[in-house]
Amino acid sequence: MSGNFSSIDISASGLAAERLRMEVVANNIANAGTTMTDTGDPYRRQSVVFSAAMDQAAGANGNGQRYGVEAIGLEADQSEFPMVYNPGHPHADKDGFVKMPNVQISHEMVDLITASRSYEANTKAISVYKEMIQQTLSLLQGGQ
Repeated sequence: MSGNFSSIDISASGLAAERLRMEVVANNIANAGTTMTDTGDPYRRQSVVFSAAMDQAAGANGNGQRYGVEAIGLEADQSEFPMVYNPGHPHADKDGFVKMPNVQISHEMVDLITASRSYEANTKAISVYKEMIQQTLSLLQGGQ
């Protein structure tokens, strides 16, 4: 990821990371009512863990420059499951309480908006870079 296209590579890594983040948020929202999973517990909220990506190519500038972001995994939110009184629910305990997923829709919507805005910013950065290259080529060709 060196040379003139490193700006695009950096933004492209951001696009991929934010797309994954939006997918995970959508999955969290889709499972906000899932009270029983394969483990026997309610759905546990997931979040993406990001890391700065470094250029590992042989002969790259070994100066520790950052070259974007990468998703290194998913992390389960270990917060407590909220208990809701609903004695008619099939997963209710003997006292009528149901363990609900630890997904808060308002929190997910904020994450979704943040990821969407970051995605848009990376798209705009690629677009601006492309325009700069086009203008440079135009000038070098003796154009306007």
